[in-house]
Amino acid sequence: MTRTLRPVTFRRWSKLLWLIATLGCEHKPPPGAGVASAEPAVVTAGDPEAAVGAPAVEATPRAVRGTIDDNLPFKPTGKKLASIAWRTWVYTDVGPKRKRYGYIRAGEILDVREPGIGPNDGCKGGWYRINPRGFVCIGKGATLDLEHPVVKASAVRPVLGQGLPYLYGMSSETPPLKYFKLPSMDSMTTSEGKHVLGEVKRWRMRAKLTGVFDILGTPGAPPEFLAGGKALDKPYGVETGLRFANHAGRASADSGWALQSVFEHNDRVWGLTTELDILTMDRVKVVRPSKFHGAAFEKGETLPLAIVARHMVPKYVQDEAGKFKTEGHFDLREAVKLTGKTEGTPPMAFNESTTGEWILPEGVRLIKPRTSFPSFAKANRKWIDISIEHQTLVAYEGQRPVYATLISSGRGGMGDPEKVHATVRGTFMIHSKHVTTTMDGEEDKSDSFNLLDVPFVQYFHKGYALHGTYWHDEFGKVRSHGCVNLSPIDSAWLFNWTDPVVPPGWHHVLNKERGTVVYIHK
Repeated sequence: MTRTLRPVTFRRWSKLLWLIATLGCEHKPPPGAGVASAEPAVVTAGDPEAAVGAPAVEATPRAVRGTIDDNLPFKPTGKKLASIAWRTWVYTDVGPKRKRYGYIRAGEILDVREPGIGPNDGCKGGWYRINPRGFVCIGKGATLDLEHPVVKASAVRPVLGQGLPYLYGMSSETPPLKYFKLPSMDSMTTSEGKHVLGEVKRWRMRAKLTGVFDILGTPGAPPEFLAGGKALDKPYGVETGLRFANHAGRASADSGWALQSVFEHNDRVWGLTTELDILTMDRVKVVRPSKFHGAAFEKGETLPLAIVARHMVPKYVQDEAGKFKTEGHFDLREAVKLTGKTEGTPPMAFNESTTGEWILPEGVRLIKPRTSFPSFAKANRKWIDISIEHQTLVAYEGQRPVYATLISSGRGGMGDPEKVHATVRGTFMIHSKHVTTTMDGEEDKSDSFNLLDVPFVQYFHKGYALHGTYWHDEFGKVRSHGCVNLSPIDSAWLFNWTDPVVPPGWHHVLNKERGTVVYIHK
């Protein structure tokens, strides 16, 4: 998908000279200190402007370089930087009043424009422009050394648009130790006891019988950066904690992780998390991603939609005499597109599917078409319609539905979100999107704690967000502390569809001006 910038007119040269003079005399805080989020022009999918990485129409004037007006895409020359931080911020400019556009994650490698800018008081290593916009400071958060240990250890990138972006696991009843290097057999049994060897054998047998290795794949050899007992460096910004001989203590019992890779060492299967902890997989419950998803509508298709909610819901066909007879059944949680044509007496009328079969409303969830629309449902404007009562979500472009599915909102139902775990109601806009982020239950209205790399998070009001869920598979029922839970497949689709768009290689984007509208009601 092409990511582009809305054109910004250059300021008058007199303003630029004034700005340069101002930048030269003001004290600059360290990167990230007290910096507010930016509110740039919205970046939308399908914008016909120049593609990311295309050569600039004209050379960027020297006086503009490093300012917010330095917005032309550039042609890559081969020069690159890499993130070595949990959040390497991308800034609007290199001045003391810079704001944030978003961030990139440890291990990401991006093209940069040469030459660099600076250094200056706020960035001792100098600044580099990245596509499609913004500046990154070389220092604790980013490096030009592509062989840096954190870059090598964080090379696995999230997969977008297909469901969960990583392999996931959650803590078992006995949480795993968080190793920072691969232990020898002696040090492993010293840390965990000799009884662990028998437990590992029993786990392998259960894992084979229950199909765990169908999810994990065949574990290979440990990665080269762990060879010889090498210790892992943590990305900047990740809590290290107290370290023992080869581990940093036990994970909490309510933890969840995204795993970059799985490998074998000392007859044991291990997983490497995105925070660069090494976990023993016999102490981790491997997540089986939910296969549930709603339906996308092509042009000419529309609501209603039936989602099969029970096993063995009959599939009907009509014979030549117009009588209904059963012919098989629909799959559990199958999304069945309907024509809107019915036969029989409501509420038990037969509903015709777009493929010619018929389905009764018993045992299905019907997502019906709207009879009226809010004022913002105009032209092709994107907006999201969420019903708390029906636990449904419909994505619209104007008055045309483009996707429909089931959700899990706050357990408090229609209660007061200030008093119970309910989802806030009203009209909002998506202002912050993370490919993955940690949700710890403090500000975030998630339904669990210590969940690393919650997928496809889209904040629309305070701690309330739309996000994918890897810890439950009960969509269509209230479940969360207030967030809107989506299946992995649905959340991946919605994340790619909404504005603001996350540029290629970025992990997060901010835009408080014109994100996609989220309308939540009874």
